[in-house]
Amino acid sequence: LEGAFALARGAAPRIAGRRLLLVDDVLTSGATVSACAALLLRHGAAQVDVLAAARVPDAALLREAAR
Repeated sequence: LEGAFALARGAAPRIAGRRLLLVDDVLTSGATVSACAALLLRHGAAQVDVLAAARVPDAALLREAAR
């Protein structure tokens, strides 16, 4: 997902030094939120927290739990 996201023009000064909350509806692998958080941090965000409404379970963890 490298390069898939960009900040809106003029947004960097508004996020610099701030703690941000990134909201996702469904967290699957985490690749999307990781790419977005990395972009925000590169542009000066002090911290990026993630809130997801749902999480797709990891298949390996489900297999282990079924044992």
